[in-house]
Amino acid sequence: MKLYVLRFNQDDPKKCTAAKMVKFKIANDIRNTNKKNLVLDPFSDKILLPKDKSLIHSIVGIDCSWNLADQAFSKNFVGVKRKLPPLLAGNPVNYSKLNKLTTAEAIASSLFILGFKEDALALLDKFKWGHTFYDLNQNLLDEYSHVESEDQVKNILKQYGLAN
Repeated sequence: MKLYVLRFNQDDPKKCTAAKMVKFKIANDIRNTNKKNLVLDPFSDKILLPKDKSLIHSIVGIDCSWNLADQAFSKNFVGVKRKLPPLLAGNPVNYSKLNKLTTAEAIASSLFILGFKEDALALLDKFKWGHTFYDLNQNLLDEYSHVESEDQVKNILKQYGLAN
């Protein structure tokens, strides 16, 4: 699975996981998305499911500041837009906050859900805190990687006490 990042350069460059992914040649920078991209969009109405794998050829992480995310995602990105099911951040900035993931955490999660577990773990290995993210979310990621519908995601969230 090809990985891309579309960077807005809004965060501290030393903490930018997208920049590190490009530096280590895990992902490539892009300026535009296309219809065969999975665009990770936290504002999407649809949750990423394993069956979405058949719709895409690549994954795009939109790298922006969480404080400016509404502006970044107001742009009309082409592609298959999906949000991740709820996960806990393992990064030091937003540790254990629900859904405040770095670009690397988001892309690794999507790889895991789509059935690319080894690629996801290899990506997380590039970050000191990567194992922390996996440890916090291992059970959820495993369950999310086997669901067939958003209703099943809702049931998982209830089991873990994460549903409203």
